[in-house]
Amino acid sequence: MSEEIVNKIAASGLITLDLEEYYPKEEISVFDLQPHLFMGMILKEKDFRATLQQYDWSVYQDKIVAVTCSADAIIPMWAYMLVATYLQPVSKDIVFGDEKTARQQIFLRNISAIPTDAFMDQRIVVKGCGDIPIGEFAYLEITRKLRPVAKSIMYGEPCSTVPIYKKK
Repeated sequence: MSEEIVNKIAASGLITLDLEEYYPKEEISVFDLQPHLFMGMILKEKDFRATLQQYDWSVYQDKIVAVTCSADAIIPMWAYMLVATYLQPVSKDIVFGDEKTARQQIFLRNISAIPTDAFMDQRIVVKGCGDIPIGEFAYLEITRKLRPVAKSIMYGEPCSTVPIYKKK
């Protein structure tokens, strides 16, 4: 009596999408405006421009840079624009915010760039467990992106899923 063992999960046609594949793995450096302010609190245009001109921007070569100001100071919009003019030629990318915010923005960009063609009328399982803590925002975004094209969306592992959406 040799019964053939069938892998029902493999035969189910489920597509597993692992959000960890889209998690930004690059190093993110932070450029804080606070040390470049007069007394750490006041932006003096002439001094600020001079400081930026003398700054060694090469430390951000090919890095993603999060631009923020840790001081509770009023920073004019043009100051961020000016910092961007120095960072853009050397950095890989520039985002506003601290490191966590930058990582989230890049993660959302990566999810946004996922082509949906391969998911058209497919049964999709968005993987739930992994080594990297994936924020709620990413699960929300992938659901928003896939819902218009997917036949169904589930959360978890193919052997144990939570139904999220099913096309009627």
